[in-house]
Amino acid sequence: MSPLRLFRTTAVAEAVTWALLLLGMFLKYVTETTDAAVSIFGPIHGVAFIAYGLTAILVAVDQRWSPARTALALLAAIPPFFTVLFDLLAERRGAFTAQWRLMSSEPQRPLDRPVAWLLRNPGRGAVAGVVAVVVLTGLALAVGPPVGG
Repeated sequence: MSPLRLFRTTAVAEAVTWALLLLGMFLKYVTETTDAAVSIFGPIHGVAFIAYGLTAILVAVDQRWSPARTALALLAAIPPFFTVLFDLLAERRGAFTAQWRLMSSEPQRPLDRPVAWLLRNPGRGAVAGVVAVVVLTGLALAVGPPVGG
């Protein structure tokens, strides 16, 4: 899977789960019919949000994004649907190469090493990604819902 495809997949997943969460909030606060959708879609969106953030960091390191572009990618997860907008604008500006850079080049920066390992060991990298999402989701649940939640 290319950097663009992985990034786009998580960006779209984050946006879709945002839409589902907004639907749940509409049902809970506007129609006052049920709060079940928020209980279901809230945690799903939380997982997608974390997965998107980790993917953005992985891609940013591999594609050598500037700190500003990386920050914009991460901030795009906050407003609904901005992950998809960021993805499209970043693609137009040439932010993605067709292949993973660290699959064929030697790590040179400190963060390159762990990213190269993740990419060169896809099975272990996938497990590490799932574990990271689970741990960060657990931490987020321990801290509590977002402000106003």
